[in-house]
Amino acid sequence: MTARSSLTIVLAAGEGTRMRSSLPKVLHPVAGQTLLAHVLAAAPQGTGTSLAVVVGPDHQAVADEARRIRPDALTFVQAERLGTAHAVLAAREAIARGADDLLIAFGDTPLISAETFARLRAPLANGAALTALGFRAADPTGYGRFIVEGDRLVAIREQADASAEERKITLCNAGVMALDGRRALAILGQIGNGNSKGEYYLTDAVGIVREQGGEAVVIETSEDEVRGINTKAQLAEAEAVMQARLRKAAMDAGVTLIAPETVHLSADTVFGNDVTIEPFVVIGPGVSIGDGTVVHSFSHIVQSSLGKNVSLGPFARLRPGNSLGDGARIGNFVEAKASTLEAGVKVNHLSYIGDTTVGANSNIGAGTITCNYDGFKKHKTTIGRGAFIGTNSSLVAPVKIGNGAYIGSGSVITRDVPDDAMALERTQQTIREGGATRYRELKTGGKKPEK
Repeated sequence: MTARSSLTIVLAAGEGTRMRSSLPKVLHPVAGQTLLAHVLAAAPQGTGTSLAVVVGPDHQAVADEARRIRPDALTFVQAERLGTAHAVLAAREAIARGADDLLIAFGDTPLISAETFARLRAPLANGAALTALGFRAADPTGYGRFIVEGDRLVAIREQADASAEERKITLCNAGVMALDGRRALAILGQIGNGNSKGEYYLTDAVGIVREQGGEAVVIETSEDEVRGINTKAQLAEAEAVMQARLRKAAMDAGVTLIAPETVHLSADTVFGNDVTIEPFVVIGPGVSIGDGTVVHSFSHIVQSSLGKNVSLGPFARLRPGNSLGDGARIGNFVEAKASTLEAGVKVNHLSYIGDTTVGANSNIGAGTITCNYDGFKKHKTTIGRGAFIGTNSSLVAPVKIGNGAYIGSGSVITRDVPDDAMALERTQQTIREGGATRYRELKTGGKKPEK
């Protein structure tokens, strides 16, 4: 059978006023990615699929995020907020292209899965005109109820309009829906606004499908998967559900989480084999961790790559842009930023390594600081292979330390050190004075300081 084409419309025009934030609701993060990013990642992708995102009139940032995640995304503006069906028809141009399946989702439901989208499409391939997604609510108060006859959907009854008997129904409307794409405009175009709010409700599509002689069916999912987010409390609840998912997936893949409930992961974290994560570790976006690596307690990592058999922490911080080679060791109270540490490098204690390349098998002693910022610009430090940097040393960038060089404890280095050379503490005073002169010259625009 020929694969069916699809159009997914994601409604993301809401202001999210209850979030009490200047940030559009769908740009709030869960597990290191925006709510919108999670939904777009789950939506059908590949040959024969298309995507449209409906945004508010002043939400260019939402449109930009949509295209960042899915460069193929079309964006449409809902200038007035007149209900869900009105929002869908903002993308009329895309609907008119006639995809086989039209999927309608919401940008604030980050827990929805690709499998659920596939399940929504299946009845359409068997001739249904509409598939609605439902869930069994622990407390159905406030939700629209599905009125069904067998496995056929008769109507979606809002709480205010439901009878006492209908309010006992626990099968509730998740809002997510799929329509036969070839009939979608004929269905959506019949939805009116004859209600107390004068809005066009997507739920009315069920009655219209039945009036047109079509079939409407229901598929069910868990309540967690269709959690909508309107408040910061709900955002935290979604984060908890997502973290539980990510931890389980990591452990199922062979990662050892000693105290999983204390570990925070990101949706894009990549683990190798036999990785161990100790308690109270935070892994932010953009992190990959190689085979056999151990991340010790109370470490924080973002946008960094760790090779095989690395030891990190405890109490280590990797800021963005780090690459750690195989067998590297980063110890307690070490911070690194935008640095490459090649295989076998050791930075075991109380050091800051920033904008630095450290050659293989070098040793960075306790209390070493790469002084990469002169008050105006960031500068690069290069440390060669097999170098030894003594404790309590300051490397004032830009500076190069040669292969096999030895820096004595307490040194302040402002000039390049050749291969296999030795810089000792006795030169410290001269170097400090040179550094101070250079800083004063920078502050005076290159002029020599007055005597």
